[in-house]
Order: sequence, then C-alpha cells, then structure tokens
Amino acid sequence: MTRKSLIAMFLSSIIGGVVAIILFTTLVPRTNLPAKRDSGNPVTLTNYVFDSANFVVPEGLNFVFAAKSATPSVVHIRTTYTGNGGANNPVNEFFREYFGDEEGRYNDRSRGAGSGVILSADGYIVTNNHVVEDAVEIEVLLNDNRSYKGKIIGTDPTTDLAVIKIKEDNLRAVQIGSSEDIQIGEWVLAIGNPFEFRSTVTAGIVSAKARNINILTRRDRLQIESFIQTDAAVNPGNSGGALVNLKGALVGINTAIASPTGAYAGYSFAIPASLVQKVAADLIEFGTIQRGLLGISIRDVDAEIADELELDIVQGVYVQEVMANQAADEAGMTIGDVVIGIGDKNVSSVAELQEQVALNRPGDRIKVKFIRDGKVAELFATLKNTSGTTNVVEFSNTFRREGATFEEVSGSEMSELRIEGGVQVTKLENGKWKTAGMKKGFIITRVDKTDIRSLEQFINLINDAKGDGLLIEGYYPSGEKAYYGIGW
Repeated sequence: MTRKSLIAMFLSSIIGGVVAIILFTTLVPRTNLPAKRDSGNPVTLTNYVFDSANFVVPEGLNFVFAAKSATPSVVHIRTTYTGNGGANNPVNEFFREYFGDEEGRYNDRSRGAGSGVILSADGYIVTNNHVVEDAVEIEVLLNDNRSYKGKIIGTDPTTDLAVIKIKEDNLRAVQIGSSEDIQIGEWVLAIGNPFEFRSTVTAGIVSAKARNINILTRRDRLQIESFIQTDAAVNPGNSGGALVNLKGALVGINTAIASPTGAYAGYSFAIPASLVQKVAADLIEFGTIQRGLLGISIRDVDAEIADELELDIVQGVYVQEVMANQAADEAGMTIGDVVIGIGDKNVSSVAELQEQVALNRPGDRIKVKFIRDGKVAELFATLKNTSGTTNVVEFSNTFRREGATFEEVSGSEMSELRIEGGVQVTKLENGKWKTAGMKKGFIITRVDKTDIRSLEQFINLINDAKGDGLLIEGYYPSGEKAYYGIGW
C-alpha cells in the first residue's frame, strides 16, 4: 500500500503541473517585450573622469576634474619678518637692548605662510594682503616644488588683496570663473596649504553670498566686505588660496574663517573673483587701487526703516548722508533714498552695493536704481576718487601728513645703517612731527613696535592710527637712534 501511495502522489504532481501550465498559457494574455538593442551610447549614473582610472564619480560631484585643473595654479607662499613676530613681547625688547649689535638692533626674525593663485603665465600671483604684509622676504613654491623669490607689486588693505610677481614664464594660470553667477548650495573646492600641508583640497557648498563679517576695519571706512561664505574646510595657511567651482574655475580667494579657536569650525569666507580681478588689474597697471566712490553714508534697510518708508520688503540700502560735491550729490541723490540696484545688478545690502560700486574706477558712469517717496527711479552718477576728482590715482613715492613729507629710505642708507627698511623725513614744516622734536633726515624704522618696510605700509599705519598717539623709533643718517611720541 505504501508503494502504491507514493506512485499515486508522484503521478498526481505531474498531472497538476501540466494542467497549471495549460491554464496559464491559455488565460494570461501575451505581452510583446522589445528586444534589447545596443545604442552605442550606454547611460550610466556616473560622471566621465577624462582618463582610464578604474573609479567612478557620482554625477554632478566631479571633484577630481576640478582639483586636477586648478591645483597646479595654486602656490605656497612663505614669508619672513623682522621684529613683528614678537614685537609686543617684553623679552624681545630685553634682547634688543642688551644682545643686539652696537646700535642695539636685535634681529628677531619670524616666519609665516599662506597661499596664492597664479593669474598669468608671466608670473603675476594674487594673494591676501595679510599674507605678505610687512614681509621682508617672500618665497613662492610652485605645485611642482620649484622655488622663486617673490616681489610685491601692490597691496590693497581695503579688500585684503595683494599682487606679487616671480620671474618665470609659461606658468599654469588659473581659469577665472564668475563669482556673480555662483549659486547658494553649489559645490566648491578650497585649494591651499593649511598647516604647511601642500596642495590640500577640501570640498563644501556655498552657504551665503555678500557676507559682511566685520574683519576689515579702517578709520576711512573704505573697507569692502562682500564675502562668499562656504563650509569647505579652511585653516591657517589657506589664506590667499583658490576657491573654485566644479569646472576648476576661480570664483574666490579664501581669506578668513569663523572660529572661536583659530582653526576651522564650520564656515570659511572668500573674496569674490569679480572683485579680485578688478583689484589685481589696478595693482598691476597702476601699483595702487583705483576706488570709485559714490560719496554717501549708508546702512542696511531694517524693519523700522521699511515701516517708516512704507516699503513692501525689508531690503535695500538706506542713504543716511550725501557728501557735498561728490558723485551722488552731483547726480541728485538725497538722504532717505533706498538704493536697490547698481548697474544691471540688484542690491539688497550694503555689502552688495559696495562690491558692485568697487568694480568700477574713478570717472566711470554708473546707473543707480533707488526708491524715493514710494516710487522707483534711476539716476546716473560719475564716480570720483578719494580726493574728489575723476582722475586716475597715480602711485606716489612720497607721502605728506601734518607738515612732514616722507619717502622710502634709499638702499645706500639702509646698507650704511644696517637696517632693512624705513621711511625718511625729506621735508619738515610746522606740524605735529616738528613739534615732537623730529628733524629733517630722520629715518623712521618702527611705528608702535611695528617694523616699517615700505612707504605704503607706513601710510596704512598712519591712516589707521587711533587717538592715543604713536611711538616713533628710528635713526638719523649719523647713526644716532631716537624716539618720538606723536600725538594723534
């Protein structure tokens, strides 16, 4: 019985399978599936990397191409300073007085480092002013480890930019992109030399544009802060390096970080490439910045101003003062106007307005779009320079202030006195300098314990001086050392 049961079960299974196949083919309609064809252009979810590497990159995140394109154009900058590294350290003052040379000059050298970006094949490099400011020696190391001596062409403390030059041709210049077209949320790469780690690449997104972080402060209020904010990791040594888009094109110069510790803590800030191009062009052509000014005092529109003026939105730049005989005054602008556009660009903040105006030179005629009495209007203003004219500002080898005229000290006198820089009083009339007892021919080598290396540096220190006075140190051509206190 057991054997018969097994045979019956086996036959029943076979019959059941055959019946199921017949029912399926009879009752279920057929679907004609197209044959798979080879189109010759297969679609994949990866980005082509332009070489035969056996890796893939998610579409839209090709950091490899951007890094390969831009890294050869980013340089490492090493700087040497005399005295500045510990100027406020009383121990250094002790060594200066007791262990210096026969004149009491102690050579307390310090070093710094940063990054730069090659702008042209013939050796022009842009970096931050704070990377090379006060440096007595500049060394530039290329991505391929070649080393050169760098020379400062010009600096602009108002934007924290500087241009230096090396003697070389056929260099790999960076491709310039559009910082104005870059979008919040767009991927970018920061390339530089943090902590002496050469050619470091980090990635992040654009977090904000036209950001003012109040890091550049000046008495003349000419500073421009319209930073691109990103979350790409940037650390000390990255300053002056490149911020590039995924095409490898420069969109900014990395400059600062927001950090309670001094190291990267989440956000970094870059000067937009549009402003970098303009400032660099000025410094290369003229040796000094060409600032076109409207001649107005401004502030961001807040809720109170918007309510008072019955504005639809809390945006724009409120004009709170118009300087007499300046560009805005001559064009017809008045207190209470709310600027909403410069040229073809809309502006919603002071930072945006300053950036757009700064892209122009004295004598340029720009369109200003504004709201007055609830109506939108336009006017055209011809920008002026800091002296109130439309002339191009020429780089001067002299500086006059408070009855004294200063020039850079000659090489022969530097050699004779064994100093590495300074400015000399070439003319002296009634004023603060003469009142303090200073005489014609005096060579200023230090101001408030900061070594003076150039006339431009001296001018910046004088312009930024506070009201507490200045301590002036230096030498007369005879070698006599002297100190003076100048009330400010």
